[in-house]
Amino acid sequence: MAACNTCNKEEPAVQLKRCAKCSTTQYCSRECQKIDWKAHKKICGKQADSAANANVHDPDEMSQSPKKGLEKSVPNPFTRLDNGTYLHNRPEKDVYRLLIDTYRLRMDDMYNLEGQADGDSLYGGASNGLRGFQRFLRQASVRRGLLPSWWSPEKQQECEKLGMDSSQWQNLKKTTSKQEIIDYYGDPRFPMQLRMVGEAVYLSAPGGGDGSQMRKMMAAMEGGGMEGMGMSMMDASSLRR
Repeated sequence: MAACNTCNKEEPAVQLKRCAKCSTTQYCSRECQKIDWKAHKKICGKQADSAANANVHDPDEMSQSPKKGLEKSVPNPFTRLDNGTYLHNRPEKDVYRLLIDTYRLRMDDMYNLEGQADGDSLYGGASNGLRGFQRFLRQASVRRGLLPSWWSPEKQQECEKLGMDSSQWQNLKKTTSKQEIIDYYGDPRFPMQLRMVGEAVYLSAPGGGDGSQMRKMMAAMEGGGMEGMGMSMMDASSLRR
């Protein structure tokens, strides 16, 4: 039976959640995760790579992303990320959904990976994430070429309205997590894509990292530019966030 990696308490006595980065090690509370972090960080990256390796090298899996959750899937998402067109040539509502979930995942990463929370986010005690999301959109709008050409203040209002619609999964009144993103979109690579969009907005990955090498490697794999789709990704733990 699954148990907390720190205190060994088991379900259903406690509710276990997986580490946001590796999606493998489970904890019953943030306190237990903090206690174990010094030891866990030594293997966290390798576990994350191991989980990703099972999926990212299958050509069929890499052809279209995501498998569900959007009106339209797109080919070669990491190539699009690398050339700055990830949010281009998509249905408007898909762009809204991607922006909302990029923000929601970034806030979850900040809290779980860095122990930080913006005051205007759900993690900082706000009743919803609208104000924080508006700041996020303002930053996105000044990143040259990041948003599609049709983006305007009116489109931003439509995006914010969608995020405040409680009937939508992309809901600024609720938090999300890496695993929930994977489950909803049916794509184990999708959190990485959203994190890379977030990096383009904030100019850094959670924790101040740099995902450019990983992005370029994933784009090269999509283009068949790296030998052996079944490769071990060169032990990419040093490149992952």
